[in-house]
Parts: sequence; structure tokens; C-alpha cells
Amino acid sequence: MTVINPSSISGITSITLPAGADNVLTIHTNDGVERFRIDSTGNIKVGTAATISPDGDLFVTGVCTATTLSGAASGLTGALPAIDGSALTGMASTDNVRTGILDVAGISTFRNTMNVGAAVTISESGIEASGIGITIANINGSQIGGRRNIIINGAMQVAQRGTSSTSEGYVIDRMNFLYNGTDEAPTYSQQSISSSDTGPYEAGFTKYLRIQNGNQTSGGGAADYVLFRQSLEAQNIANSGWRSQSPTSFMTLSFWVKSSVAQTFYGNIMSVDGTQRNFPFSLGSLSAATWTKVIIKIPGNTSPTVDIDNDNGTGLNIDIWPYAGGNYTDSGVTLETWATFSSGDRMPVHTATWYTTNDATFDVTGMQLEVGSQATPFEHRSFGEELSLCQRYYQTGFAKLYNANQPIMVMSQNFMPEMRAAPTITGTRFGSETDAIWSSIEVTTSRACAFYKNGEICQQWNCDAEL
Repeated sequence: MTVINPSSISGITSITLPAGADNVLTIHTNDGVERFRIDSTGNIKVGTAATISPDGDLFVTGVCTATTLSGAASGLTGALPAIDGSALTGMASTDNVRTGILDVAGISTFRNTMNVGAAVTISESGIEASGIGITIANINGSQIGGRRNIIINGAMQVAQRGTSSTSEGYVIDRMNFLYNGTDEAPTYSQQSISSSDTGPYEAGFTKYLRIQNGNQTSGGGAADYVLFRQSLEAQNIANSGWRSQSPTSFMTLSFWVKSSVAQTFYGNIMSVDGTQRNFPFSLGSLSAATWTKVIIKIPGNTSPTVDIDNDNGTGLNIDIWPYAGGNYTDSGVTLETWATFSSGDRMPVHTATWYTTNDATFDVTGMQLEVGSQATPFEHRSFGEELSLCQRYYQTGFAKLYNANQPIMVMSQNFMPEMRAAPTITGTRFGSETDAIWSSIEVTTSRACAFYKNGEICQQWNCDAEL
């Protein structure tokens, strides 16, 4: 190898190399390390990693770092290696780009329309599937069509007994109002939704349940409580499609709620058949005077088992508590988990702010319980349908009887629809005959009853077969 000092080169315009093995031009640094080479084929090699061929190919061994890479996309040929997200700007190291697949940790956002095959288009306006069925299992794990809502009168439309009361019991049908230990009785009423009720109004609701607190001057006692309950007929649960003893089978409870006082509220679901079980849940931390949508997913359970009989008794109680005193709460309660029912462990300990605020209000509408793991839009039913469902548990009516010459008269009444069970009959007389006798007989069936009457009188009757 001939070594030439560059400072001694002058006036050379061309270098011709000999043939054979010596037909190579190399340039070395003073330490003898080769830095540049032109071989007999015209390839230029820079160091040990980069080679430029006469036809324009660039071969780089190792990592190539550049600020730009320009040219037609068709110029990139051959298989590309897997690219780890840590080497890409704006992507997490857990993300991965592979052939035909984009995996993004967390939530993947597509800014434009995405096509899946030739038939499915996903865009911000929805999913279009041409000739391809979308399975219900992928949407909700259960039925979407048909009657979904197991709750009766969840839109708070039907109020056969009146629209306001301070007594325990029912005003809005199927919603049982219960309280204890109050200094002043709360008021339970049916209210109308207006356009200012953002949320329920847009969802198509016209009525809601309201509990207005009294003035509880002695504070929140351990035995005090205010709640409302819907008791669900066991056979309606048993035949719903929910497998109460399977952890992979779900029901979903949803409703709208508003409180005049900001705080966290709780509820619980209690199974009644077999050994009673309890499922506590939180309504979340509610902002004052703001409608909030609450969604609770309820699994079946194996240990302990949740038993539901196929009969007309109570299967589940759903309780929502504006206030529960210390006799019903415990700091060790685990939310959204089935456990053996204990009266003192129904839900976690919570504040008495609402209860100790005079005239505080608590509003609920749009209650829906459906089989599946997702809350679907509320199933609005006509007033007539909802009334008929409510009349299985409570009916009222009038009868006027004429026969002053007969000491006793009998009136029969067929229940339409048939009631859940033989009802308890109560009534109010309207007439001038103070010695009139009114009693019910043969109230051993859910289909009909008969009344004894003495003389001419008008009678209102109420038939109660609530759970």
C-alpha cells in the first residue's frame, strides 16, 4: 500500500488504479484506520457501516438517524422491521404497529373514517354494516328489543293513590316510601319535569319522584332513615334471563338522580329468597341541584349464592337511601359485592348533611333494571301499559248499589288485570245510611271478590296486593 501525504498532492485531476486485486482506492487517517474506499465495482464504502452503490442504493448497517426522509413512498421496498412505540414521537412504549394492526394502550382514537373489510365503516357518526349482523352479545350481552325494563313505573307516571303524602307507603305506584325516627315527617310526592331539568327532560321524561325532608332538629340518629323501595316479584327476576348464581351474568340498574345538597348517597339491593344477600352501591358524589345519571352493574354470584324463587313473592328489594343512620351502615362494607345480608351492614357510613338540612330535596326518575352488562336507553312505555302493570299490585274503583227493600245485597267485582295475589280490601262509604254494613267476602283469589251491602249506598273500594 502506498501512503501519500495529501499536502504533497498538487495538480492531479485523475487517478487510475491498476487492474486486479490492487484496483481499490482507500483513504486512511494517520492512525491507519480506513475511512473511505472505492472498490473495483464502483461501490463507495464509508467506514464499516455505510455503502453507496453506483445504481443509487444506500445500505446502512445499524441505526440510521436523520432529520428527514424524502422521496416517493414507492421507493421504500421490502419488509420493514417491527417498530416499537418508544422509537416513535407521540406514541407510548407499550404501543405497537404491526402489519394490518394498530395496538394503542388505553383508548385508540381514529380521526377519520375506518373501513373494516368491504362491508363495515366506522365513523364519528356511527357504524354502518352492510349485510353483516351486529350481535347483541357484543352490545349488551342480552336482548335489546322487547320489554327490557324489569322495574315497573320507573318513569314515575302512575300515581293511583294521590300525588303527595307524609305517611309511609305508596304515592307513586310501586315506589314504597319508608322512614323512621324523624322529628318531622318527610313529604313524598310526584312532580313534573320542565325544560330546566337538564338530562331527564332531553331523555323524554315528564315526571319524577321527590322526597322533601322535614326539619330534623335532633340530628341524624342511629335508628333514623329515609328511603324508597321497589320490591320486584321473584318470578319476574327468575324468568328475565339473568342467572343469579353466575358471576358472568349481569343486570344493569340505571336512573337519574338530583339532590339539593351536595354529598355522596348510597343504595342497596337485597335478595329475599333462601339466605338473604346484600349488594351495596354508591350513587356517587352528587353536585347540588344537578341531575346525574347513575349506572350500576350487578353480577350473579356463586359464593355466597343469590337465590331467586320462581313465584309471586318478593325476589329483590331495591332501596335508595337519602339517609341511613348508624344502625344500618358500617365502614367495612365493600361496594358492588354480594355478601350475606346483615341489617347493620347494608351500606358504608355516610354523612347526615342532607338529613340535617331543613326541607332538602331528593329526586329520582328513569329507573331501569335490565339484563346485560350495559345500560341501554330507557324503555318508555305508554301510560296505559304502565297503569296495567301497576294494577297487578293495586286497584281502585267505585260501585253504587240499589235495593233499599232488601236487608243485604251482594256485589261481585272482577279484577282487571288479575292481581298478584288475593288483595286486602279497604273502602269508604258515601251515603246517608249510617247503619249500612260493608264487608268483603271470598277474597281468596286474585281474580275477583264479592261485597255484602245493606241498603242503598255508594262505595269506593281499594284492593292492595303489594309485595
